[in-house]
Amino acid sequence: MCVDDNSLITLLQQGDKDAYRQLFIKYYSPLCEYASQYISDDDSEELVQELMLSLWEARENLVIETSLKSYLFISTKHRCLNAIRKNQYHERIHNQIYEKIKDQFEDPDYYFVNELTDNIHKAIENLPETYRETFTLSRFGEKTNVQIAEKLGISVKTVEYRISQALKILRIKLKDYLPLLINILG
Repeated sequence: MCVDDNSLITLLQQGDKDAYRQLFIKYYSPLCEYASQYISDDDSEELVQELMLSLWEARENLVIETSLKSYLFISTKHRCLNAIRKNQYHERIHNQIYEKIKDQFEDPDYYFVNELTDNIHKAIENLPETYRETFTLSRFGEKTNVQIAEKLGISVKTVEYRISQALKILRIKLKDYLPLLINILG
């Protein structure tokens, strides 16, 4: 049974699933075709499906002052324009972020940072305990050699020796990353 648009609206407002099915069958393809003039085919189908779903969800409060056909096509156009604006906004944000960090991406060393960090931690953990403790206090604890000597109860010369030995071991273990480590181990 084919029902005119005004009756479809009334039946839809009453929650008639058959009326909704008829409305969907009648307008889905034309609306997708119309939307594809603004956005991609895949996006247009998704957009029209969302429109149809919102019709069903808002059926009880649905007020259509024009014809159903006009209402659906105008709603589709507005949704398409909103999708385009949203896409442009996301693209603009993406471009701004890219401009801020593009230099990092152009630096091939950027891609080794995680690998380097893991290897540094492993190499430091594998140092002899006295070397590791002295080295970490010096490089990561930001302590002077005098402060380290006082804290560990050893001479400043011993501190200097342990740090130099730790650096030798780390340079050997991390030789593949040496250009990146100059600032860290220097």
